[in-house]
Amino acid sequence: MQTHQYDAIIVGAGGAGLMAALYASKGGANVAVVSKLYPTRSHTGAALGGIGAALGNLDEDKPLWHAYDTVKGGDYLADQNAAKVLAENAVDAVIELEHMGLPFDRTPEGRISQRRFGGHTSNFGEKPVRRACHAADRTGHMILQTLYQQCIKNDVKFFDEFHVVDVIMNQGACVGVVAIQLGTGEFHVFHGKATLFATGGWGRVWRITSNAHSLTGDGAAVVYRRGIPMQDMEFFQFHPTGLYGLGVLLTEGIRGEGGILLNKNGERFMEKYAPKIKDLASRDVVSRSIYLEVRDGLGIGGKDYVHLDIRPSTVNRYLAEAGETRRVDDAYIARALAETLDVCRTYAGVDPLTEPMPIQPTAHYAMGGIPTNVDAEVVMDENWTVLPGMYAAGEVACVSCHGANRLGTNSLVDLVVFGRRGGIKIAEYVKGADLIPLPANPAGEIEAEFKRLRTSKGKTRAYELRKQMQKVMMDNVGVFREESAMKEAVKQVQELRERYQTDLAFDDNGYQYNTDLMEAWELGCLLDLAEVTAISALNRTESRGGHSREDYQKRDDDNWLVHTLAYRKSEIAYPVTPPEVELNINKKVDMSLADEDPRFLPKERAY
Repeated sequence: MQTHQYDAIIVGAGGAGLMAALYASKGGANVAVVSKLYPTRSHTGAALGGIGAALGNLDEDKPLWHAYDTVKGGDYLADQNAAKVLAENAVDAVIELEHMGLPFDRTPEGRISQRRFGGHTSNFGEKPVRRACHAADRTGHMILQTLYQQCIKNDVKFFDEFHVVDVIMNQGACVGVVAIQLGTGEFHVFHGKATLFATGGWGRVWRITSNAHSLTGDGAAVVYRRGIPMQDMEFFQFHPTGLYGLGVLLTEGIRGEGGILLNKNGERFMEKYAPKIKDLASRDVVSRSIYLEVRDGLGIGGKDYVHLDIRPSTVNRYLAEAGETRRVDDAYIARALAETLDVCRTYAGVDPLTEPMPIQPTAHYAMGGIPTNVDAEVVMDENWTVLPGMYAAGEVACVSCHGANRLGTNSLVDLVVFGRRGGIKIAEYVKGADLIPLPANPAGEIEAEFKRLRTSKGKTRAYELRKQMQKVMMDNVGVFREESAMKEAVKQVQELRERYQTDLAFDDNGYQYNTDLMEAWELGCLLDLAEVTAISALNRTESRGGHSREDYQKRDDDNWLVHTLAYRKSEIAYPVTPPEVELNINKKVDMSLADEDPRFLPKERAY
């Protein structure tokens, strides 16, 4: 078995991982990035509409207003110190990306162009503000390319198509990871002083999702199995505008450019649910509104979708009614939303310039994950106890700047802000830290687990169990939730995991690019996270942000202004036997901004 030694090991090559790698290397650390994908295929490239920063290039804006929208959008579960760091650091981060060469769209004066986005307001909710900096509707793709180029320039070492399957702990610290080289099937040990997880989310838990097939929660699952808690797993965002039948994301930038949501009667129904900000309300509000329209029989053609209309004739009519002087034409839409037009024409046979787009809510983003502080250090409990040597950033992490519902554009802000802070902290840490030795046989347990999987003689294919899990979670732990359905979800997910342990069948016993085996491994990760999500959601007896219960429809700040920490109660990581999940709800939400400004105190979210 090969062992590789580096100061810092970055697991995942999306925006957060690349930003962390770049800054750790700038600080003098010897850095390796380990990724199951090639970096430019990472899911950051699917982020479309923009990255939020209070530059004020088109409208007056301030970082404090951005922080307010983040806290309010997160339904007041966001840690306010993290929201403040996010908003304040966003300005420098975006300007730095520009200096690195990211080709942002420009105003006529040559400044970075900005567009409206859902939940973005000026002066503490007074009116919509243009805050989203964009490169057409390919912003995430541009960030990914720019950061990858910078990492190459800075001599970061990449191990592409190495799938991390375990984390190595010793002497109370993280000392590295174990990965499978997909091209050979061989196990490799990566030994280092600091390890940062930036492996993205787990949207593939649900049937309809905007997430790529690779987003299976591997990073979260492997640390969870080693005793690290998962925070706020009940909060998973359903983006309101997924392409019907596929879940492929249609950017919020469409509505930022003037797109309108319409029901079967051609009514702009968001006027009922968010009369002030209408189609630009926060994502949880818009997703629930679409579900309510469909439930009331107002879906298009009696089906479970509505229309999103960006045709210039429609947009200009509503702009005129709102008293705005701005007008759009086909050329403007084609330039500003090029990716949207291409996706709709290719996958739905719909031309957005001449007909409305069919959309439905799609599982999109994990607000929960590995708990961290604002420097991306992993914390183990409600007392913010730091685990030496382990860091996390991006969607896999829960610094809780997003609270119960992420504000649009803040995913890309999260990547660059906390990826950078994590990289800086790692560079500081490795200068003074000793290299803790590896334990004896560091890959022994995970090798045995893969041997068990490979030699399984059951009758059920992994894809069959995955399909059943996704349906159960979509039906019972989706946009709307209630107790009996979630109890049934927990029961069925646990039964599926039992079958995963005892009844898997494999057709491919090879070692090179064995996708049969790796998809089965990923399914085990998804089942773990599905169970934790359902149990955490069942336990939270209120509605807040992305967690909407029909049996507890009110937000309960007296009892639930706390984070959920879910621990896997087992001394054994492998084989993955069904352990008890233990919940801790003693981690209080940081209210530091509210201590200084009463406008940050929890109140009804009116849009």
